[in-house]
Amino acid sequence: MARQTALYDRHVQLGGRMVEFAGWILPVQYPTGPLEEHHRVRQAAGLFDIDHMGQVVISGPDALPFLQRIMTADVSAFEVGSANYSLMCYEDGGTVDDTFIYRLPDRYFVAINAANNAKDTYWLNYHQSGFNVKIENVSEQTYMLALQGPKAESILQRVCDDNLANLAYHTVIETKVCGVQTLVGRTGYTGEDGFELFFPTSQAGLLWDTIMEVGSPEGLLPIGLAARDSLRFEACMPLYGQEISPTCGPIEAGLGWAV
Repeated sequence: MARQTALYDRHVQLGGRMVEFAGWILPVQYPTGPLEEHHRVRQAAGLFDIDHMGQVVISGPDALPFLQRIMTADVSAFEVGSANYSLMCYEDGGTVDDTFIYRLPDRYFVAINAANNAKDTYWLNYHQSGFNVKIENVSEQTYMLALQGPKAESILQRVCDDNLANLAYHTVIETKVCGVQTLVGRTGYTGEDGFELFFPTSQAGLLWDTIMEVGSPEGLLPIGLAARDSLRFEACMPLYGQEISPTCGPIEAGLGWAV
């Protein structure tokens, strides 16, 4: 049975057209329509509920050598405070999943795809033998929003404790947003400047409502799955199950730079 995110009722109130995607009921579009939502992200800003995504925390003395074994990228080159793209592959080169790795002082925070959450967690645990490492899937207690577009920084700055001008592309900080402890990455899936936010699930309504309120004067809109897909496709960003899959690895997909 498909699951609902904590913001389901808000999407319905906003007129979201709800559909099933990767085992979740999510808004594919709002009354403004996908075309307007797409352009609004390119010209102003959009807020995405992407809590269907999964998150895994890797920690322990062998966290680095473990990730060096399981990931295609050179994780040893990831500096503390950086956010980096990488993939996991099968022995034949096919793709298990593509991920984003946020390098924190005491742990690696890994964002994984919704449809692959259980599979990825199993894959990581399957290869844990011989490593002194802790693998914790924190998807249930972690909520994920994305704020994307040229006005994303000015909007988020109104409710963020840290100076976001100091947060470079593909870096991450632990700070407070709307008074809530939040992991803020200058990352995204649209080709625009923006941020991805990770925080306790219990605070989803507070962050969504507050960001929408402070962003509305700058043209902020909620964005559905249809525009998210057209934005990532326009920016040439891969989607698992489309450009990458168990039968299509990173080399065939033009992602050799991540290997």
